[in-house]
Amino acid sequence: MGIINTTPDSFSDGGSFDTTEKAFQHAQQMIGDGVDILDVGGESTRPGSQYVDQAQELERTIPLIKAIREISDIPISIDTNKPGVMQKAIDAGANIINSIDALRQENALAVAAELGVPVCLMHMQGTPENMQKEPHYNDVVAEVKVFLQQRIDAALTAGIDRSNIIVDPGFGFGKTLQHNLHLLSSLTSFQSLDVSLLVGLSRKRMIGTILDKPVDQRVYGSISSAVIAVMQGADIVRVHDVAETVDAIKMVKALKQVKT
Repeated sequence: MGIINTTPDSFSDGGSFDTTEKAFQHAQQMIGDGVDILDVGGESTRPGSQYVDQAQELERTIPLIKAIREISDIPISIDTNKPGVMQKAIDAGANIINSIDALRQENALAVAAELGVPVCLMHMQGTPENMQKEPHYNDVVAEVKVFLQQRIDAALTAGIDRSNIIVDPGFGFGKTLQHNLHLLSSLTSFQSLDVSLLVGLSRKRMIGTILDKPVDQRVYGSISSAVIAVMQGADIVRVHDVAETVDAIKMVKALKQVKT
């Protein structure tokens, strides 16, 4: 899953693709690099980020989705929490809903069920504005799993098929470095949820902290993290650096086929 942030303030590439033309060119590059899914987002969710209203989010995302759909049938994910944006994005040609608040906004579950598309349900402690202010867990792996199971149950009750449910432990969303490392080392335990697993570690602060490198120098750490995640059972990795990660994951797949 390749990340396209059409925002001025995302933590890694904020402002790089803040026009439809620039974002469209980046999408074409990712398609050429072998991406499987394009994840389009119009609202930054970095720590401390501010709310974006629906009109602005639509202006940032819908023209891009339409432009991509004119040249490719590649799956497109809309990274949003707003039911109205979900509806219009799917109408414009998107195929997947990626919700960092696990469809907890009013009517989000109902809209997603009506649309009948895959949904990604992510764990986050707090909100982007406050999530990194002293996050606390007694057992981060157990508590994240309980939350995700509750959201799976809510999605099933709303009429969303299990085959359309993806979960994301939410690395960096209300977690310290140690919380993130515990989650990464325990990824195989999330397979008991019996749904697909998405992991997003690309260029995140935990990598910068471990390597002592700024966000634009975290490519190798991000690739290593993606490899670890797939080795641990992740079905989808959400990344900035598509070409490099595609090569790395091909090596993992070759090894897994031999083991199988």
